[in-house]
Amino acid sequence: MQRVKALIKARHSFQTLRFLSHQRCFSAQPNYAPYHDFQDQVLVEGRAKSRAAILNRPFALNSLTTSMASRLKKLYESWEENPDIGFVIMKGNGRAFCSGVDAVALYHLLNEGKVEDCKRFFETLYKFVYLQGTYLKPHVAILDGITMGCGGGVSLPGMFHFVTDKTVFAHPEAQLGFHPGSGASFYLSHLPGYLGECLALTGEKLNGAEMIACGLATHYCLNARLSWVEECLGNMMNDDPTVIESSLAQYGDLVHPDRSSILHRIETIDKCFCHDTIEEIIDSLENEAAGAYDDWCRTVLRKMKEASPLSLKVTLRSIREGRFQSLDQCLAREYRMSLAAISKQVSNDFSEGVRARLVDKDFAPKWDPPRVEEVSKDMVEYYFTPLGELEPELLLPTALREPCI
Repeated sequence: MQRVKALIKARHSFQTLRFLSHQRCFSAQPNYAPYHDFQDQVLVEGRAKSRAAILNRPFALNSLTTSMASRLKKLYESWEENPDIGFVIMKGNGRAFCSGVDAVALYHLLNEGKVEDCKRFFETLYKFVYLQGTYLKPHVAILDGITMGCGGGVSLPGMFHFVTDKTVFAHPEAQLGFHPGSGASFYLSHLPGYLGECLALTGEKLNGAEMIACGLATHYCLNARLSWVEECLGNMMNDDPTVIESSLAQYGDLVHPDRSSILHRIETIDKCFCHDTIEEIIDSLENEAAGAYDDWCRTVLRKMKEASPLSLKVTLRSIREGRFQSLDQCLAREYRMSLAAISKQVSNDFSEGVRARLVDKDFAPKWDPPRVEEVSKDMVEYYFTPLGELEPELLLPTALREPCI
């Protein structure tokens, strides 16, 4: 407890040292692969009036690396400035759109002491998400397949989100000892009722029809008809958003969530996840499960109890703050939270969660602290404390891209 308080106090003290003009020095790019492989991880398709970025790590479910985020950012910046390109498409190669960050790569970097490389990854990724959220040209994200974690962050801030019967959307970060980032606290907090809290804390999945119903997606079609949609987009010569929207709608299917959908439990979700603390949410779910003999409540309870207790508390506060913040404010805060998670100053839960679920796969993480009741306010506060001069904040070009703010 005293150590955490001292860390928070140290951060505040750094903010007062204005005479320290310290610029962050990033180490060389992580040697994941030879340089030519970096470009192969994000392919480009040229169309008559558009460009398509294709995430191309199917063996890793298109999980994002620093080089991929950097290449996406450079491509999107160049396409935005090119008057011959009217709109942009993003899709994934294989059975996933994007399964999130390459958590295993980050795990190994941390074990090798390459913390600066991890910081660079989050900085690059979050800057790209902000570019996506303020992009000046129409954007079509084709979320066909697994879309988890930052897969939502690199796609949902754009204009159009096309889903299929193969789409699986989820935010399982708390089960990995992390928190939903890449703008997730912005778009999850704007979902109906307390659905965002439920998804973030439990890692519950949504399918394409459910994403349409709750507003996360704009268009839906069967995977079997997706090639028609892509052909239509490839031949399109008009970049008017209304024309793109109507063209996508031509191939759209009218769908509704099935009877087992989580969306039919929205009253229970609002009743249980409206509370101010994780302890109260768990108590409410336990009461609901006992009173109604509800298997769904038991399932989400189990998922929450399998998650990192610290991550649960950090995630709940993040979603609640996101409800009253803009995208750039959410990204700046999530960047602080991400750096706190990889610093291991308060807890080693991120590395432990990745080890248990993705590396050793013993599915028996040793969380620190091990129980929700042992997570102190100071531990949570550390994740939200502004960074000091020795650790610059995430700098986003809001004045350039959003001059009206």
